[in-house]
Amino acid sequence: MVFEHILYNVSGRVATITLNRPEKRNALNGATVGELRTAFNQAETDPEVKVIILKGAGEAFCAGADLEYLQQLQRNTREENLADSKELMQLMQQIYYHNKIVIAQVEGHAIAGGCGLVTICDLSYAVPEARLGYTEVKIGFIPALVSVFLVRKIGEGRARDLLLTGRLITAEKAEYYGLLNEVVPADRIAAHVAKVAEDLCTGTSANSLKVTKKLITSVFDQPIENALLNAAEMNAATREHADCQRGINAFLAKEKMVW
Repeated sequence: MVFEHILYNVSGRVATITLNRPEKRNALNGATVGELRTAFNQAETDPEVKVIILKGAGEAFCAGADLEYLQQLQRNTREENLADSKELMQLMQQIYYHNKIVIAQVEGHAIAGGCGLVTICDLSYAVPEARLGYTEVKIGFIPALVSVFLVRKIGEGRARDLLLTGRLITAEKAEYYGLLNEVVPADRIAAHVAKVAEDLCTGTSANSLKVTKKLITSVFDQPIENALLNAAEMNAATREHADCQRGINAFLAKEKMVW
């Protein structure tokens, strides 16, 4: 299948999915989310694929939401915003529950929704120069969907720190928090991730990996679907709030917002 916003390649039982909008810092919009869902579905049903690498082209991993996409949010109805939010929700569920191992190769900044993608991958490696964070509250938005996964991944205290302050942290700090598995120099990260993927392909059972992922995701009491549906509703409602509209307008105009 030919994609417009991503690249998809399979080699040696590893599927590489690359966000390919470097001129937009690989920002997310509805079309990109749709293509990612298609690619992850393709990898899931391909018996030749055992591991997936998710990366970004150019200097950024993913800068979050596309500016034109942010503008569209303010014109959407509640129903349109909820449907759109559920599309992203379904992508996150798809990656989180994927029957293949998903590795994030973070060679640049991962911000807001981009950091959300890192959060839901099974393994994540980043270069020292990368900055990561959930900046939604700075523009009157909320990190609704990712909060469901982040609290599970790094604990409530650290999740509160990152989600409430909206601050960016270094890759080293992200590793300390448990958001990343390891920080790897830029000249070695591609080889490092490739070796991790190769070791998984040649040294582990595909069925054992799939079942182990299911074990890990089943240890929490609250069904993640319930939490995500609630987050999607909150996401859609926040898009209509005056703070969100003011914050997005200031962001688009490159004006500093004083709340």
